[in-house]
Amino acid sequence: MDTIISGFESLLTWFVNTVDGPLWDITILLLLGVGMFFTITTGLVQLRLLPRSIREMWGGRAAEGDSLTPFQAFATGLASRVGVGNIGGVATAIALGGPGAVFWMWVTAFIGMSSAFAESTLAQLYKTRDPNGMFRGGPAYYITRGLKFKPMAIAFAVTLIFTFGFAFNAVQSNSIVAATTNAWGWKGEYVGAVLVILTGIIIAGGVKRIGQVSSRVVPMMALFYLIIAVIILGMNMSRVPAMFGLIIDSAFDFSAVAGGMFGSLVSKTMLMGIKRGLFSNEAGMGSAPNSAATSDAKHPVSQGLIQMLGVFVDTMVVCSCTAVIILMSDNYGSQTLKGVELTQTALQYHLGDFGVHFLAFILLLFCYTSIIGNYAYAETNIRYIRNKAWFVWSFRAVVLFFVYFGAVRDGGIVWAFADTIMASMAVINLIAILILSPLVWRVLKDYLQQAKNGEEPVFRIEEHKDLIHRGVDPLVWKSKE
Repeated sequence: MDTIISGFESLLTWFVNTVDGPLWDITILLLLGVGMFFTITTGLVQLRLLPRSIREMWGGRAAEGDSLTPFQAFATGLASRVGVGNIGGVATAIALGGPGAVFWMWVTAFIGMSSAFAESTLAQLYKTRDPNGMFRGGPAYYITRGLKFKPMAIAFAVTLIFTFGFAFNAVQSNSIVAATTNAWGWKGEYVGAVLVILTGIIIAGGVKRIGQVSSRVVPMMALFYLIIAVIILGMNMSRVPAMFGLIIDSAFDFSAVAGGMFGSLVSKTMLMGIKRGLFSNEAGMGSAPNSAATSDAKHPVSQGLIQMLGVFVDTMVVCSCTAVIILMSDNYGSQTLKGVELTQTALQYHLGDFGVHFLAFILLLFCYTSIIGNYAYAETNIRYIRNKAWFVWSFRAVVLFFVYFGAVRDGGIVWAFADTIMASMAVINLIAILILSPLVWRVLKDYLQQAKNGEEPVFRIEEHKDLIHRGVDPLVWKSKE
């Protein structure tokens, strides 16, 4: 087994070294460019409609049949977002890019909220029902139906499967091992085996069970983490202005450039902030639309707003909490102290040994729900490619292999592989939502007009019959009457 894993690690190293640099040049250009495009063309939707997104999340009605409620779809998306990216990812960004990386995470999230709105709105618009009556959708579906370019859809589905089913789950299990080893001395092989068993039990129950588990666990664990961060903030209130000054000053330090086609225009600080920001909030990556499409929302924009809120909560709230914890400690990390170990060290500085044990426990919950949330995204795309039982079960076996692989290998290659493969996924999705942008504007206008008239927005396909010829399923939206 060790020989197989070592050989596989060598293959991943070659792939990352060959592809990562050029691919990220393209990704940065698209990520920021498309985000600014939707920010401007939707009239700053992330600011104008943020209060309404909160009402949409809490006001969702009970779902029909096996479909998810809007809140469950939100929680499933948040389960994948909120995890090691908020704890280990922020720590890695600060350790390798400096405190200014936090600023670029905020920028990426703010701009990305509009992209998240667009992609999840499109996912709702183009969702369909599977043979079991469950809603399915996501970029693979709106690329096929909206762009009518199936090869591009298949390429996206494959990259998502590799990103979430394999790479991200390896990162989550790797971080669990790092935290529990640092706190309790647990061995990676044993932790990996237990994770395989627990993950297998949940994913065998399908997406519906994932939504039910996430909607209960995610709010609880996020609340605990936020409470600790607020306590630490209160203990160090006098240092807050200096912390923000440090973040801003470091953000524009271009002494260490990242290289690539942008040369000195992109610093290492900026690159780390953008990479870790994308890993954490996934805005524009094409992941959250897969859970957004499973919701029984009355209007596509409703779920778009809810998923946009998820980006805000993930980065502006949870990631900022981690930044506070680290930057108000006495150690910002290094090449040897990074990831979850850095966050644990910072918590130990503030709270003593309790902080180390607390974070290990919380990370178990964060990362485990992320693993099953990641699987939910990947399963949707596996079923898009081939919805056969044997194919799905074979995929589940490979997912469990990667969960174990991440638990027993070094974090460097695991994170590097995740960075590379998520960039390929984001490029395909960003191009797709840019082409389909007129549909985003159209359904947003419809939603705002109904809201202005004092109505609860409901999407009525008979008022948009031409969209049937553009791939929208009329039977899905007919049920909203």
